[in-house]
Amino acid sequence: MIRKAAEMSSEVRENMRGGPGAVTVRHIFKPDEIHAKNRLCARLIIPPGAGIGLHRHDQEDELYVVIGGTGLLDEDGQTTRVAAGDAVLTGRGASHAIRNDGCEPLEILAVIMCYG
Repeated sequence: MIRKAAEMSSEVRENMRGGPGAVTVRHIFKPDEIHAKNRLCARLIIPPGAGIGLHRHDQEDELYVVIGGTGLLDEDGQTTRVAAGDAVLTGRGASHAIRNDGCEPLEILAVIMCYG
């Protein structure tokens, strides 16, 4: 299946998971279009000053691949700078948050895969 960028639906989520500002979620594929158990397959666009609040991943893994910009990732209390090309895997009960402290949009490919 091929999905052209112009065909992807988008939504804006204010204060996503309690984070500051608004995050644009561009759905690449909806969960019901993917046969494997998943909850999200999207491109997240986080403007400067915005972020996704601290949240936990029980019974699922979330994969982030940073495709543009920079930001600060908090994973279980440890803060790390992430930039284009970096990948993050959070799951098995771990928590994470991310904030764009840069001057350009932070863009992330995010996939949430469910266990079982």
